[in-house]
Amino acid sequence: MTSLIGEYVNRVEYDSYEDFAENFKFEIPENFNFGFDIVDKYAEISPNKKALIWCDDNEEKVFTFKDIKEESNKVANFLKSIGIKKGDAVLLTLKNRYEWWYTMVALHKIGAIAISATHMLRLHDIKYRLNSADIKAIITIDEDNLIGDYMTAEKELGMNIHKILVRDEDSEGWYNFHKEIAKQYDTFKRPKGKEATTIHDPLVMYFSSGTSGEPKMIKHNCAYPIGDIVTAKYWHEVVEDGIHHTTADTGWIKAVWGNLYGQWICGAAVFIYDYVRFNALDLIKKITEHHVNTFCAPPTIYRFLIKEDLSDIDFSSIKHASTAGESLPPEVFNKFKEKTGLEIKEAFGQTETVISIGTFKWLKPKLGSVGRPNPAFKIKLLDENDKPVEIGEEGEICFDLNRENIGLFDEYYHDPKRNHEKRYDGYYHCGDKAWIDEDGYYHFVGRNDDVIKSSGYRIGPYEVESAVISHPAVVECAITGYPHEIRGQLVKATIVLANGYEPSDELVKDIQNHVKKVTAPYKYPRMIEFVDELPKTVNGKIIRKKIREDDLKKYKAEQEAKNQES
Repeated sequence: MTSLIGEYVNRVEYDSYEDFAENFKFEIPENFNFGFDIVDKYAEISPNKKALIWCDDNEEKVFTFKDIKEESNKVANFLKSIGIKKGDAVLLTLKNRYEWWYTMVALHKIGAIAISATHMLRLHDIKYRLNSADIKAIITIDEDNLIGDYMTAEKELGMNIHKILVRDEDSEGWYNFHKEIAKQYDTFKRPKGKEATTIHDPLVMYFSSGTSGEPKMIKHNCAYPIGDIVTAKYWHEVVEDGIHHTTADTGWIKAVWGNLYGQWICGAAVFIYDYVRFNALDLIKKITEHHVNTFCAPPTIYRFLIKEDLSDIDFSSIKHASTAGESLPPEVFNKFKEKTGLEIKEAFGQTETVISIGTFKWLKPKLGSVGRPNPAFKIKLLDENDKPVEIGEEGEICFDLNRENIGLFDEYYHDPKRNHEKRYDGYYHCGDKAWIDEDGYYHFVGRNDDVIKSSGYRIGPYEVESAVISHPAVVECAITGYPHEIRGQLVKATIVLANGYEPSDELVKDIQNHVKKVTAPYKYPRMIEFVDELPKTVNGKIIRKKIREDDLKKYKAEQEAKNQES
C-alpha cells in the first residue's frame, strides 16, 4: 500500500457514520503543497503508479505520477522563465485536455493562483476575468474564437499578458506551449523562504455565477486539496490503484474535487474522456471499456443514460455511482438501478466548499436526500432569524465559522460587500435551503432564489421536477416560478420531450394530471413550455436563472401590452 491518505488524517477507516462523524480529523503540515507532497512523493515511492488515463475519439494517453512530476516541472520552469511567480494569477481555458492536469500541478509548485474557466467564455466574460483577477498569463486551447477574444480583451484593457497556446501550429503573439515545454528541464526545486507556500496561501480561484450581477471570485487556499479526501475516500469510495471518473469540465470546481485532489491523495487514477460533443452512450462505453471502478456525474447525465439501451454494456467494473449538482429524481434512481444494479449516492457541495453533506460509504441512499454532514464542518439549518429549525422544517444551510473548516473557501476575492452578506454572526450562509428528517438525513429544497412562492405556498423546484420527469414523455425538466399578479408566481415546467412524443394540449393536460397524482396537487405546473434543450452549464447543470430572466422579460412585455390596450 502506497496511499498517502494516512499522512493527512488521524484515521483512515471507520466502523460507521457515527464513528466517522465523531472522530474524523485532518492533520495538515503548515507547508503542505499538493504538487510536491502528493504528486512528487508518489513519483518517488511508486513512479509507475497510474495517475491519469486520458482519451478522446482519436487517441489515448496514460500518465504515471512520474510523468506528471516531470511534465509539471517543465511547465513550472517555463512559467518561471517568463516571470510567473508566487501569487500571480494564471487563467486556464483548456477544456479537458490532458495538459490541464500537469499545468495545475506546475502552478501549485510555483505558488501561482490557478484560475480555470470554461472554454465557452465570450469577450465580455473574458474582459471581466482578466481585469478583476489581475491575470498575468493565459494558457488556452484554440476553440470558440478564444484566441481572438483574448487578444481583443487584452488590447481594450491595456494589459500586457503572457499568452500561451496549446496547439500544434504557432500563432503570432503567443507562446507555443509544447515547443516551450520541450526546451525545459524536468527537475524543479521546491521553493524556500518567502517563495515557499503555506496552507494559508491562495491556491485556486473559481468564478461562480451569482443570483445577480457579475460572477463572484471564490478563493481557496493550499489546504483545500486535503479537504477533498472526504469527497474521494468516503463519498466517491475510490480505491487505491483503482480508476475514478467524474464527468466535469475543467472550467468548474467539480473537476478538482472529482478528478484531481482527493483521488490522487487516495492513490487512485482518474479517467478522462475529452469528447467533442456529449453523447451519454459514448461516455458510458468509454467508462466501461477502461474499467472505471467509481463513477460520478450530474443528474442530467443519469437522465440521459436511463433513456438508452444499456443491455450490451458491462457494468461489472463499476462498484460505486454518485451524483451532485442538482437533486436526483427518484424515477432516475430507480431506473438506473434497474438497468445497472447500482444505487446512486447523492451529495451536496458548492464552489465555495468541498462535499459538505453526502451519502457517505456507511449510509444507505434515501430517495430525495443528499445524506448527512461532512464531519470536517459543523453545519446547522437556520431560519430567517438565525435560529436552528426543528426536524422537518426548512432552514438555510449554514457553516459554523468558529472552528477549522478545511475545504471551505477563504473569501470572495476583492468583494468585501459580498463577504459581509454571506459571512456574518459566526456563520457562512450558503443561500441553499434544506430540511432534516428524523434519521439525520438532509433533504435539499433549492436555492433561496429557486424556491417558488405561489398563493402562500413555498414550493421547492426539485420535488416537482421529480414528479414531472416520472412521466414517460419527459426526458428533462426545469421548474421555475413565472410572475403572476394574483398568485405571486405560477409553477412553470420547461420540458424536453423524449423521442416519439410531440407537444400538444392533450400532453400538457396529461402531464399536469400525472403530477397531481404523484405529489401534492397545489404543486402541479400551471404553465408548461416544451423546448428542444434546457440552458445549462458545460458540466450539465440546469441554469434556472436564465429561464427566470427570460420569463420576466416576457411577463413585462405582456404587462406593457395590456397597459397600452387599456
